[in-house]
Amino acid sequence: MSDRLRVAGLSEGEPSAADVVVVNTCSVTAEADRAARAFIRRAHRVNPAARIVVTGCYAQRAPQELARMAGVAAVVGNSHKALAPEIVFELARDGTAVGLAASPELVSAESLMDGSARASAPIWADDRFAHSFLEEAQVMPGVQTRPNLKIQEGCGNRCAFCVIPQTRGSSRSLPAAAVLRQVKGFVAAGGKELVLSGINLGRWGRDLAGTAREWPVRGLCSPTLSAERGDAGSSTSAATATLAQKDGAPSLCGAPATGPTLAGLVREIIAGTGLARLRLSSVEPMDWNEELIGLMAEFGGTRLARHAHLPLQSGSDTVLRRMHRRYRPWHYVEKVEALVRTAGPELTLGADVMVGFPGETDGEFEETLDLVRALPFGYLHLFPFSPRPGTRGWALHAAQPVPAAVVEERMAALRTLAAEKSETHRRCFAGRELEAITLHTPAEVEARGRTAALTENFLPIEVKGRLEANRLARVRVTGLTAEGVLQGQ
Repeated sequence: MSDRLRVAGLSEGEPSAADVVVVNTCSVTAEADRAARAFIRRAHRVNPAARIVVTGCYAQRAPQELARMAGVAAVVGNSHKALAPEIVFELARDGTAVGLAASPELVSAESLMDGSARASAPIWADDRFAHSFLEEAQVMPGVQTRPNLKIQEGCGNRCAFCVIPQTRGSSRSLPAAAVLRQVKGFVAAGGKELVLSGINLGRWGRDLAGTAREWPVRGLCSPTLSAERGDAGSSTSAATATLAQKDGAPSLCGAPATGPTLAGLVREIIAGTGLARLRLSSVEPMDWNEELIGLMAEFGGTRLARHAHLPLQSGSDTVLRRMHRRYRPWHYVEKVEALVRTAGPELTLGADVMVGFPGETDGEFEETLDLVRALPFGYLHLFPFSPRPGTRGWALHAAQPVPAAVVEERMAALRTLAAEKSETHRRCFAGRELEAITLHTPAEVEARGRTAALTENFLPIEVKGRLEANRLARVRVTGLTAEGVLQGQ
């Protein structure tokens, strides 16, 4: 949005002096909602004349709630985010967004009515997501040395705790040609490392029209297909194909994928561009298939970063079932073991873990602790469960909430364990050499005569001397600070 508005002739400034303030919201937790409301109130307080445009996930989930807030001039859900620059421009130009070239039914009737309460701001939001967009301006090395290239949007997994299907819609992919165009443009601008990201990155390509080729299920993903296949020579329908299950658990693999896959895209990027290093952001456990894991053997440590983030959420089978997650603890272990065998001990493994899902018992939490202890995690992202309206987790929380004091006690136990795992992993690299990319160095680090960098396998390191950002370097690890940051030269 910023890029498009700059092209239109607008400039950025502080909220206190802006004509229009754009608030891009999150709604993954109740705290995210609270923070968004607090920012909107603060922006209106410091600049009552500014027109505030609220967009993002909160704007999609509860637009009327935001439209009634003082200072809000327009609410633009993710379904209509492609219209946001036009709406902002019109507000900056003449102070009104009503009458824009959007279908009349997209503006809430409530927002056009005066009543005893203040009239609401106009709303652009629906459940069709026809005016959302994926491809943005050309990604460039700049403020972020190693920026994200978002190639996938939305999710259809319907996990019990997650509001994303409501706020982002179904899975949509940026076509391979557009991805390659972005990567080539990034390389031409001097970029060295690019991160592929998405809401559900592993599902990239499944919505795109592909060839008739059926991508086989092999290796770890080799349970037998059920009898629902039909004629022996016919291809398997994604709607009807099922796989044999272990103890009633869902298959880790699902139906064989047809058409483009994330692994195929990664191979195209490596073969068809001069990108020095590609990194994958979070990929669900069931989407780490044999082909994707195999790329670590071919390119890990050179063109592909030896770094894998697999959301775990819980190490308890029963909790994963209540969460409606599509794997079981033994599935997760199999994937991690395959990745470590393929990428080697240099792999940095990360995960998300949720604490306090409704009904989580002491025994179920201990199962999570046991699994985390057993696996070679380099870091963990820890989250307390937050009930989201409209999800199955909302009703489960009402019936079986985990007391807040218990959640905090469990979070503390996991924080301690995560710190131990991280330190153990990082100490393994003392005296060794690793590839790294230099970052924009914070002033306090620069004052110590050091440069901030990130190793190929996702470890923060401070390198002796002052180096410009966006430089690839080979560094020798010389120590570890009390904060867990590697030191090197």
